[in-house]
Amino acid sequence: MSQRSNEYGQPIGVAVPDWTERPRPARVVLQGQYSRIEPVDVARHAADLFEAYMEAPDGRYWTYLFSERPEAAESFSAYLSNLSRSQDPLHYTILDAAANRAVGTAALMRIEPVHGVIEVGSITFAPRMQGTRIGTEAMYLLARYVFDELGYRRYEWKCDSLNAPSRRAALRYGFSFEGIFRQAILYKGRNRDTAWYSIISPEWPLLRAAFESWLQPTNFDEAGRQKRSLAEIRSAL
Repeated sequence: MSQRSNEYGQPIGVAVPDWTERPRPARVVLQGQYSRIEPVDVARHAADLFEAYMEAPDGRYWTYLFSERPEAAESFSAYLSNLSRSQDPLHYTILDAAANRAVGTAALMRIEPVHGVIEVGSITFAPRMQGTRIGTEAMYLLARYVFDELGYRRYEWKCDSLNAPSRRAALRYGFSFEGIFRQAILYKGRNRDTAWYSIISPEWPLLRAAFESWLQPTNFDEAGRQKRSLAEIRSAL
């Protein structure tokens, strides 16, 4: 595509003539094969989530979150109640569809309907979700909701630059690395250099097809091991 210029000969961006402000995400239910996403509900989700999070021997999975892991059921219910009332971030519970039990949470946040930009974050997976189809499908369901139903243009992933598992996950899901924002945030009494990743709308159709192919039952052997990785499928597509 040739570079556009204005009447002064200055380069300008691609025209987006039919753009309209996008809807804000809602407290929807998103159903998948292996997972279900629901609005956070303390009465329905607190007991299962607390049990699932406490399977970890300590708070290591909460190191890079803004909160520490609540260590008692009462304090966890208070924590979850705060999540349930928040509008931005808008928090969702991730359920194991087969067991109908809550096993994690994630949020849509930094919501900018005017520009069509939104971030997925505050991702908190219980140990039993690590490396499962449930977690991958949950990320697919949220991305599909953002791009296909809400019509956003840009989907962001940000994390502490020292959070190696989160950075690997972003690349695995198909986000592109954009750089490090130095001294971007202070949290838990320490500095955070923030690593930025994104998916933009022209990239989504291929990524969606890769997710859907990876999630097919035929992509897993009898022991539940994947036959082809997401990266291999994307490359083939």
